[in-house]
Amino acid sequence: MEDYGFFSVAAAIPELKVGDCAFNVQQIEKQIVEANEKGAGMVCFPELCITGYTCADLFFQETLIREAEKAIAGLLKATEKLPTGFIIGAPVEHNAKLYNCALVCQAGKIAGIVPKIYLPNYAEFYEKRWFEAYKLDFPVTETEYAGNRTAFGTNIVFGDSERNFAVEICEDVWAVIPPSSFHAMNRAQLIFNLSASPELIGKQQYVKSLLSQQSARCQAGYVYTAAGFGESTTDLVYAGNAYIYENGRLLAEAQRFQFNNQLIISEIDFDLLTAERKKNTTFVVRPENPDYKKIAFNLKNTQEIALSRAVNPAPFVPTTNYYNESCEEIFSIQVAGLAKRMVHTHVKSLIIGVSGGLDSTLALLVCAKTVDKLGLPRKMICGVTMPGFGTTGRTYQNALNLMQSLGITTKEISIVPACEQHFKDIGHNPEIHDVTYENTQARERTQILMDLANQLNGMVIGTGDMSELALGWATYNGDHMSMYGVNLGIPKTLVRYLVRWVAETQMDALSQKTLRDIVETPVSPELLPVDNQGQMTQFTEEVVGPYELHDFFLYYMLRYGFRPAKIYYLAKHAFCGTYDNSLILKWLEVFFRRFFSNQFKRSCMPDGPKVGSVNLSPRGDWRMPSDASVNLWLQEIKNQVIANVSTLI
Repeated sequence: MEDYGFFSVAAAIPELKVGDCAFNVQQIEKQIVEANEKGAGMVCFPELCITGYTCADLFFQETLIREAEKAIAGLLKATEKLPTGFIIGAPVEHNAKLYNCALVCQAGKIAGIVPKIYLPNYAEFYEKRWFEAYKLDFPVTETEYAGNRTAFGTNIVFGDSERNFAVEICEDVWAVIPPSSFHAMNRAQLIFNLSASPELIGKQQYVKSLLSQQSARCQAGYVYTAAGFGESTTDLVYAGNAYIYENGRLLAEAQRFQFNNQLIISEIDFDLLTAERKKNTTFVVRPENPDYKKIAFNLKNTQEIALSRAVNPAPFVPTTNYYNESCEEIFSIQVAGLAKRMVHTHVKSLIIGVSGGLDSTLALLVCAKTVDKLGLPRKMICGVTMPGFGTTGRTYQNALNLMQSLGITTKEISIVPACEQHFKDIGHNPEIHDVTYENTQARERTQILMDLANQLNGMVIGTGDMSELALGWATYNGDHMSMYGVNLGIPKTLVRYLVRWVAETQMDALSQKTLRDIVETPVSPELLPVDNQGQMTQFTEEVVGPYELHDFFLYYMLRYGFRPAKIYYLAKHAFCGTYDNSLILKWLEVFFRRFFSNQFKRSCMPDGPKVGSVNLSPRGDWRMPSDASVNLWLQEIKNQVIANVSTLI
């Protein structure tokens, strides 16, 4: 059963009665069964859920402690045939002391007992009155509990050779160095936290921030569940918070202040976490640590994974919550990169080809903002529109309108005569619209820009984006080349959003109108002749495929090193209802073929600023031989095609 690295986890908040272990176990058993039916491989319950967290001095009563152990023995018996593992909280006596513990259980057995390290000592919950604090440096020992001989200690990692988890309890994560930090360094990729944290105004957002940061710092999944309805409200209220995080990202959360049982489920991507840890040189993995005990635990999904977590179809595009801040930051990085290069080179002008398309528009906007910030006149920007055989009236007019509204120096130089002469020189039939026909135009435009830069003591600003570099959709030593490429870290899907953002936030009404039309214009190099009505006949995405798919493929290939089968699996979820599976596979094959065959263009790409976590610069994020074979990747894609066909027969 292929799970593509995903493991299904659940966080449960059961209704309970303080001190009624039989009732509490009954509710817990129901949720374990529910989690198992829904395919969760592990389910975590709140702190001291067997007895209730708010028992106070009842923890001194032998009746409660014995009944808790008896109830747990019954729970183990009732769930021994269920594959889903679970973690419950209970008071456990060990060496004549009482500990606040998490019990890790599966298939009728207790795999290990983890005691709490940091006990709160506040007026509201005085845990040190009832429980002993365990110490990080205490060795892992053994104990007898509920008919099981099992490990007892904090330094325990559960799992197998590939997937591992560990446990901490409530206050532990608030410590200066939480136990989960050590667990992560000892190969735990998933942390469970059993909690019972009372509500205070503003506390929830702090807790979410804390968990997000800890999961990101540990590069781990983090499952947190806290006590809810049924705990005593003598002095405090417990709202029932539950969250599932992955490397800083919130995957699922419970509704607070609910009066019924709650169960939230999501999937932790172990492949993603492993990839992050491999690349992050600051993440420390300790060699075999004698202080830690490894306990075998089955971390296999109980049924075929059906992703409940959202897969973003546009991973490069800022989320809605941070849209303005992210766009401003991206644009500022581009501006700062260009500004430094201008100051260093003492150029007197910026030379840029303006086509009326998205990429050259964004690059021109970056130029305008840069000279503004440097206190220089916009007239030092020389925008050149170079109409050719495929230039349409729409893009031509948009280019002129934009340059005029921005107040830059404008030049118009037709490339038609020069290209026709070149065709004669090399003996090419201009009626043959092949790669020679197209690339002649691209290189002629680049030559004009380079020569103008010499003439005007200027710098040629590149307009090509990262998606074009990934696919090799650029003429070698044509539009592929510049003196500084401000868009080299920007994928095509993001270019459109950035242009729209600049239009909405920084432009006058006239410029806004032009920019909106540019955003709506189909992507095209306009290198093939227009039709009889003067309309474009060449559409990039009909040739190489949809950029939103290619950017998705690019992100997951470069960011995490995912194999084609997993990228395809994710794409099916992200683009469900947009593209059928056969189309996704078709363009996935095109992506890998073009990506491998065009590395030679990326090996000599110009300087340009990195903007996000993915970049193709040979001096930075991506170093690849130009003659590497793509066969392994294509074979895996072929296997997916065969698998898809077989399911239809």
